[in-house]
Amino acid sequence: MKKEIQEIDDFITLLQDDGEDLLPEIEKKLSVLEKEVETYSLYIFLNGKHDKGNAILQIFAGAGGRDAQDWVAILLHMYQKYCDKHGFESKILNRSFGEPGGPDSRIGIKNVTVEIHGRYAFGFLKKEAGVHRLVRISPFSSQDLRHTSFAQVVVLPKIEESDAKSLRVDAKDFKIETFRSSGPGGQYMQKTESAVRITYLPTKIVANCQSERSQAKNKKKAMEVLLSKLWRIEEQTRKQKLKGLKGVIDPAWGKQIRNYVFHPYQLVKDLRTQVEATNIKDVLDGNIDIFIESEIKLKD
Repeated sequence: MKKEIQEIDDFITLLQDDGEDLLPEIEKKLSVLEKEVETYSLYIFLNGKHDKGNAILQIFAGAGGRDAQDWVAILLHMYQKYCDKHGFESKILNRSFGEPGGPDSRIGIKNVTVEIHGRYAFGFLKKEAGVHRLVRISPFSSQDLRHTSFAQVVVLPKIEESDAKSLRVDAKDFKIETFRSSGPGGQYMQKTESAVRITYLPTKIVANCQSERSQAKNKKKAMEVLLSKLWRIEEQTRKQKLKGLKGVIDPAWGKQIRNYVFHPYQLVKDLRTQVEATNIKDVLDGNIDIFIESEIKLKD
């Protein structure tokens, strides 16, 4: 950006000699520079320990039955599109499908875990964590009734196995199981037991991975997800101690952060920043920068 500023200075110097012919070029360069400054200024706020690293995003269906499972599938599409637009690589590690047979043969998702690779992936996505509420005419209702659905989004920094020592966990406390990975409706995707489930026995926290054909790769990724969950608990405990409170309180469930309303009007509104958008289709197609950029600037 310093180089671009110097170039603009040079153009202004030439402008004094050559008249106004260079004005459009200068205005164009200034416009581009302004957008770059605005984008990179966000990094000032991304100074957390894990902000520069990769992320693990999980979405869980809440109240709302099949509508909530459909809502999880919609949110998954939204975040995948967001990642594509920003050059992040997203990969589904584990997905639990709902019952088939919805409208247009739609199959909902009970929960899904996505690994996201990219510089500052966690920093940009971390404040998407919370409850997302959908209001619409239910495609599953034969009477076209309005339905409210909820989904919980959890965003974790990806913790590598090499960082396990910092979490003070012991290898003997992990229970590792293998099973056959399955697709929609319980169909077997593979005949071998390559999928892996790891349970941390002291807390009964579980992580699954079935994205790879190799059992060893699934085990590695499942362990990374589990370690990320343990990091989250430790971080919450630390914050509660700083506030002088007892116990670990998970603020995610019941703390609605954003509404997506299709009916009786169309509006997406973030309840923390008060940022709004009326083009819901555009938002659900991954154009959520307006929300994320405002979230980043929020104080914790």
